[in-house]
Amino acid sequence: MFSIQAYIYILIISIKFKMCKFNPKNDSRFIDPCINSLIRFLQRQGYKTTASCCGHFKYPMTIVIRRMMKDKWENYELLSDTIIPRKTKIYRKDSSGRYFIPEVMEKLKNQ
Repeated sequence: MFSIQAYIYILIISIKFKMCKFNPKNDSRFIDPCINSLIRFLQRQGYKTTASCCGHFKYPMTIVIRRMMKDKWENYELLSDTIIPRKTKIYRKDSSGRYFIPEVMEKLKNQ
């Protein structure tokens, strides 16, 4: 699914990754600043990103894309290889205001 260039870029970003500070007010941003260049790169490669979060030191980074599978669009979390069975409200908010994807957390727990 990924080109070799995408793998290399993600690897470089992961090595140099510095998470942004959690801001519960979000400053009206749609992409966390620390993963903005990664998301823009994936979009230039043709991926239809629909949601993303760096994890803010509490949860794993997640990048949700829309992909066509068997003539049907689905939400797919790219980094954990997880299908998200919802069309909307992909993330859940915890008591501290941070967002996570339950299916990703369950998959990580079971590994």
